[in-house]
Amino acid sequence: MEEMEEELKCPVCGSFYREPIILPCSHNICQACARNILVQTPESESPQSRRASGSGVSDYDYLDLDKMSLYSEADSGYGSYGGFASAPTTPCQKSPNGVRVFPPAMPPPATHLSPALASVPRNSCITCPQCHRSLILDDRGLRGFPKNRVLEGVIDRYQQSKAAALKCQLCEKAPKEATVMCEQCDVFYCDPCRLRCHPPRGPLAKHRLVPPAQGRVSRRLSPRKVSTCTDHELENHSMYCVQCKMPVCYQCLEEGKHSSHEVKALGAMWKLHKSQLSQALNGLSDRAKEAKEFLVQLRNMVQQIQENSVEFEACLVAQCDALIDALNRRKAQLLARVNKEHEHKLKVVRDQISHCTVKLRQTTGLMEYCLEVIKENDPSGFLQISDALIRRVHLTEDQWGKGTLTPRMTTDFDLSLDNSPLLQSIHQLDFVQMKTSSPVPATPILQLEECCTHNNSATLSWKQPPLSTVPAEGYILELDDGNGGQFREVYVGKETMCTVDGLHFNSTYNARIKAFNKTGVSQYSKTLVLQTSEDTDSEEQTVPFPVPSERLPLRRMSPFSSTLNLQPSFPRRSYFDFRSSPHQLSLHSSLQSLNAPVDIKKLLAVAWFAFDPGSAHSDIIFSNDNLTVTCSSYDDRVVLGKTGFSKGVHYWELTVDRYDNHPDPAFGVARNNVMKDVMLGKDDKAWAMYVDNNRSWFMHNNSHTNRTEGGITKGATIGVLLDLNRKTLTFFINDEQQGPIAFENVEGLFFPAVSLNRNVQVTLHTGIPVPDCYSSRASIA
Repeated sequence: MEEMEEELKCPVCGSFYREPIILPCSHNICQACARNILVQTPESESPQSRRASGSGVSDYDYLDLDKMSLYSEADSGYGSYGGFASAPTTPCQKSPNGVRVFPPAMPPPATHLSPALASVPRNSCITCPQCHRSLILDDRGLRGFPKNRVLEGVIDRYQQSKAAALKCQLCEKAPKEATVMCEQCDVFYCDPCRLRCHPPRGPLAKHRLVPPAQGRVSRRLSPRKVSTCTDHELENHSMYCVQCKMPVCYQCLEEGKHSSHEVKALGAMWKLHKSQLSQALNGLSDRAKEAKEFLVQLRNMVQQIQENSVEFEACLVAQCDALIDALNRRKAQLLARVNKEHEHKLKVVRDQISHCTVKLRQTTGLMEYCLEVIKENDPSGFLQISDALIRRVHLTEDQWGKGTLTPRMTTDFDLSLDNSPLLQSIHQLDFVQMKTSSPVPATPILQLEECCTHNNSATLSWKQPPLSTVPAEGYILELDDGNGGQFREVYVGKETMCTVDGLHFNSTYNARIKAFNKTGVSQYSKTLVLQTSEDTDSEEQTVPFPVPSERLPLRRMSPFSSTLNLQPSFPRRSYFDFRSSPHQLSLHSSLQSLNAPVDIKKLLAVAWFAFDPGSAHSDIIFSNDNLTVTCSSYDDRVVLGKTGFSKGVHYWELTVDRYDNHPDPAFGVARNNVMKDVMLGKDDKAWAMYVDNNRSWFMHNNSHTNRTEGGITKGATIGVLLDLNRKTLTFFINDEQQGPIAFENVEGLFFPAVSLNRNVQVTLHTGIPVPDCYSSRASIA
């Protein structure tokens, strides 16, 4: 229970929550603390004042106000979000927990309401002290936020469990330990006070006296106050709005605020969310159990390392003492090395024990808190926090993923002392690593008869030398970037044939291969120079070295293009022209032009790529081999693709996996130095379309154009078509072109780009043909 205590403390005052309220970001705060951190925004900077003035408002301001109207229809009474409020400029202080706290802009006015519920100044803004998300309060002020009664109940139970033995409530000086509790009076009595104040006669004789512990339980199980609607204080919560994810009353449905939303029975959703949280806790409980077993394993490793160290040291001392006096000068050095290895192993294991213990303590605290929440009998209060808790449980379970419960160090000392050298070689005495060593494999040989290029793909084949006796465990294939740059790994594995797709047309690439085993890696093979086809020729252009039908090549689709920024700048050629040198092989082949009609889809260079974690904002979260991205922040963050384009026609799509609360993600292209902490298109380094659930806009250098009806939902597909031959950028939604051509006269090097926040998750799809409508128009042109 002690590990749960941090979950029950306010981030502002550092004490247990008192009358906690739930902010729209799912975080909690004391009502009094919320009052203290309110900031009044200037009248001239509020959206309402801009709307009222009617002057000096740009097109973008109208768009913001338009979007704000959409939010206000589904914000469940929480007011406008921070995107529409000016950042507070009031000097900040720090709370006991180190959180920034903004003092109130003006003293609260005198009122008959409690300080926490008193009316707040107009245009007041509150910033969450945990995620720093800001929002403007509506006319209800802090009363518009629901109270977290579940959290209050958990705190009460926690404080009761921490308290000492129950004391008499009627003792005047030093309270004695209570012996009974009256269920009707709800008072704890010691024996003298019971006889004096609660005699067993008259009407009091019918009262039921129970032991103090049983009385504490009955208090805890007593029914709580029925929750009421924050908008209609006289109405109880009776239904649950699925779209707004909040309990609602009958009057909310009648007035039309939730009339078009899907609603379900409050009890059914209460049981469903409890079941979901219980299932999530089962998985986390298994992880915690594995972690405890892992800690036992690590502690046993400490003892085993100690025992192995003592045994190894004894063996070393015995060997050194058997040698002549010359060995004694080396003995201290060898012991020092063993002790260093010993300390290194212990340090690694102890560090891992410390790290795993801290993580397990945090996990256990979250589990205990969730179990206490599940005990709560208030459906609406539980549903207010269940979604956030389920997400936290899943996130914590993911943190116990692969590799977390694997020892980072072995218990064995892979050292062996060689005592066979002659006395004259004693000064060369040293440890032999790995006890037994084997040579590295021989250098692989490229098989020219099975190597070929096909359009913008290259197939390479290799083998071990015939007389090689050292087996290879695998091979590493490396290619340069097609522009004379550094070599990079494109394949690592046991296969002896690999096809690399997604290369640029009319470009020259250098390839080499090496083998490896446990001992090390071999020398590189001779460099093979490859020339891809021109993008104006037919797809049947292939180096006439057929691949045998009994050997299927391993196709390396996306990893190559996802690691290279290809910028070919070679002259156009109609034949292969490879260089020859003592370290380079040559291939020659003529290319035959075809008179058949040209299909534009066959001429487009298909690129395979993924998102680039190296250049993305730190708030971007990657998964699915860097093909799926979301964000940990409520603010827009930018992520780029790994492949840059400077010529040709390229098309890729993004599917919307998650879309909550009507955000407006942006899709398009950008320069490599685009701003990563604002929406795509805010600066002059990006060309984008941002879209919500109803309509879209094109944006470049903060200029918004071509508002088009039609938005996105979960499961929607956004297509981006970059035609650098015509210097245009076009967008599609669900295979239909969205508006006119978005941008023209686009030139230079562009990277695929997306900006989103935590309410959106998208998955990238590459290597697909352009839409039929565009290819038909291009063929006619």
